[in-house]
Amino acid sequence: MKLHRLVYVLLILLSVGFLAFLPVEDKLADRLEIGSKAPLTDVEVTDVSGEVLTLEEVAGENGLLVNFSCNTCPWVEAWEDRYNPITKMAEENGIGVIMLNPNAAIRNDGESMDDMQARAKSSNYDFYYALDEQAKLAEAFGATRTPDIFLFNSNMELVYTGAIDDNAKSAEEVDQPYLKNAIQNLVAGKEIDPKTTKALGCTIKWPK
Repeated sequence: MKLHRLVYVLLILLSVGFLAFLPVEDKLADRLEIGSKAPLTDVEVTDVSGEVLTLEEVAGENGLLVNFSCNTCPWVEAWEDRYNPITKMAEENGIGVIMLNPNAAIRNDGESMDDMQARAKSSNYDFYYALDEQAKLAEAFGATRTPDIFLFNSNMELVYTGAIDDNAKSAEEVDQPYLKNAIQNLVAGKEIDPKTTKALGCTIKWPK
């Protein structure tokens, strides 16, 4: 009987421990749904250049592309070679681009503004890379991963969200360039399909 109780207690403790390490996305309730308006578009964020701006100001005549990303995630490194080409494509089609770093819990471990500035320089970022200091924008969007994509139309309504494409390892072996297709179809006034895909990456490191 005592052994039974000990096993039961151990199982409870293990369960509690497991719950503590569940992915952060399981603790978040609401991800923006397709058709939703972009939230907190008037909130000021600071770019690596020192410029203070808002999502409203970054948006182009045909929309806005928001990428929640960071410095320390291997998934970001895998997809990073697509960041500048997609930015060029978006901006040529009147879509503003901004990348936001929400990793508030590890600002002093590779995700500070100094780290962001160094990464933007070494990777030749050709877009805004701004600090989502307390991950307020990421929380409002319902973002869970880095990278995590949100594409909005000219009315700032969400038209695509999820992954950049279907192959993080190799741009040459991509079968489904989800984001590129979404941008092309958005500008052409065509149906975007799929509108949602699964964001693959490291979990966002939320403020404690």
